[in-house]
Amino acid sequence: MKLNKLNNELIYKKKIIKVKIINVKGSAPTKVNDIMLVSLDGIYGTIGGGNLEHLVINESHNLLTKNIKKKKLSVPLGPGIGQCCGGYVELILTLYTNSTEAIRGEKLIKENKNNLYIFGAGHIGQSLISYVKDLDFNTFLIDSREEFLNMNNYKNINYLLSKEPWKIIKRLEKNSYYVVLTHSHNYDFKIINEVLKRNFIFVGLIGSNTKKRRFAKRFIDNGHDKELIKKIECPIGIKIGDSKDPTEIAFSIISRLIYVKNIFTNIKEEVLKVAL
Repeated sequence: MKLNKLNNELIYKKKIIKVKIINVKGSAPTKVNDIMLVSLDGIYGTIGGGNLEHLVINESHNLLTKNIKKKKLSVPLGPGIGQCCGGYVELILTLYTNSTEAIRGEKLIKENKNNLYIFGAGHIGQSLISYVKDLDFNTFLIDSREEFLNMNNYKNINYLLSKEPWKIIKRLEKNSYYVVLTHSHNYDFKIINEVLKRNFIFVGLIGSNTKKRRFAKRFIDNGHDKELIKKIECPIGIKIGDSKDPTEIAFSIISRLIYVKNIFTNIKEEVLKVAL
């Protein structure tokens, strides 16, 4: 189910359940803070699929039918529900009864996503968004050329037109992911020069080791820390040989992004456990 349909259901006085994972122990197909919205006609989001999700959807339908406001579930992921993960999951199910709450629920799903800024809407950029549109990223495709931003219209992608894209970086979210592959080496340099002034999780640059060395010298001349400059991944993506195919390059970049995202998510969850 798409978000606009969920909105329509609540506008017409229908109801949904917000499912939120609050604790995970051991092996499980989901993680803390994952969210799913459930109505009697469908779902948006996921908590990992399988029998766990099937059980939770049925329980959500029960709450919707009986108008129960909130319920906590504790689910061992063993033979009892036909799963062999061996872990344990705790969830909170909350009833939503109006459009304001629905919008809040949608925002919660988006807040759990990771902000990904792709600079450059050429062949590789277009291939990238075709992969990333259904992944756990809040994705922005940024270019100075309007005609390139009009090539596709994926609903889950945010399109930003900027004649000087490096100037918008100071307004972007901190602790984000940056992929830089514009049509201009000058643009690439200016964009990463600004990214280095902010906290980031990942920054990748299209190009060769030679390009990286030349850029690194200029970044040092601009006063950036050498250890910070080493965090720039160039060439970007996992190793796939000497491919020049935009689709294959995009696939290698996405694979790398997924790996970094999942490692970073695991670190955040471990820190949270220690804090608690």
